Amino acid sequence: MRRHVGVILIVLVALNLRPAVVAVGPLLRQIQDDLGLSGTAAGALTTLPVLFFGSYGLVAPFVRRSPRGETLLVTSMVLLVLALLTRVIPLQATLFGGALLAGIAISIGNIAVPAIIKRDHPQAITTITALYTVAITVGAAVSSSVVVPLQHALGAGWRPPLMLLAIPAAVAAVAWLPRLRGPAAATPRPEAGSPQVWRSALAWQVTGFMGLQSLLAYVTSGWLPSICQDRGLSEAAGGYALGLSSLLQAAGAFLVPVLERRLRDQRPLVALAVLLTALGYAGSIWAPAGSIWLWIIILGLGQGIGFATALSFIGLRAADAHVTAQLSGMAQGVGYVIAARWPSARCTTRRTAGPRRACW
Repeated sequence: MRRHVGVILIVLVALNLRPAVVAVGPLLRQIQDDLGLSGTAAGALTTLPVLFFGSYGLVAPFVRRSPRGETLLVTSMVLLVLALLTRVIPLQATLFGGALLAGIAISIGNIAVPAIIKRDHPQAITTITALYTVAITVGAAVSSSVVVPLQHALGAGWRPPLMLLAIPAAVAAVAWLPRLRGPAAATPRPEAGSPQVWRSALAWQVTGFMGLQSLLAYVTSGWLPSICQDRGLSEAAGGYALGLSSLLQAAGAFLVPVLERRLRDQRPLVALAVLLTALGYAGSIWAPAGSIWLWIIILGLGQGIGFATALSFIGLRAADAHVTAQLSGMAQGVGYVIAARWPSARCTTRRTAGPRRACW
């Protein structure tokens, strides 16, 4: 029973690890107009949290005594609540401060969960990681889809929908609190100096794969709607295409444990993710426009397999929960820095008949 409750708690955290970032996109024009943000500032509002997605991971390996995973997850959710509430204060400084704090909060959760999966579910790492990946994807897709309808239902501006995102984060924090009183797992001290994972070729391979698949995810989120519009689809259809791709990433993640049980190692999963992602991009750009939805499906499945496989590597390639925490910090810390170097959305304000935000 405790194991099943633990899985539910992991899913609850995962559902909160992307909404604070992705929910801004549909409301960005309103935020820009309300606070008088420049195009560059509006673009930075969405990329700033991503820049800090791996921030804790770059620091964690050098902390003399790592906090328990439960402590990290409660801290992550509490910081996320503070970030979401701070961000709606009608000042540019608090808007960007909240975005930065959200990135740090998410980075702590990103690093802590793989170590908890390794510690509590060592025989089901791929399955629990896939479920965790699906929850991240679903949280992102649902939150980005409901903020505008929620705004209309409330008859309010952009602040109330973003504030309401603090409720599930607070629920996750409260749900994890009883685990703080549980028996403390042994947490060995890291070796003096630079941790061993930073000198491991295998760790760098895991990090490189994490970074490249993350980079491609941001390429998709930044460019897929524009590609669809260039192929003749409407602006709304371009948004639906991105939403479909995101939902199919969840399906791709579900395939990982099913396929992994039939394979000797994970190399075929990597090859499949690369093949499907490459086909999806190529078909979306060059295949006949009438077939674009097929290629979007293929792209979503490929990226879902890649994301779940990348996260699985962290637990599968580490000897214990402590090494998993170090590898998680390295892979996601460096990986998200690689991904964040891609300008996923640069926004300018053009004025024709009225203000219009253009991103590319």
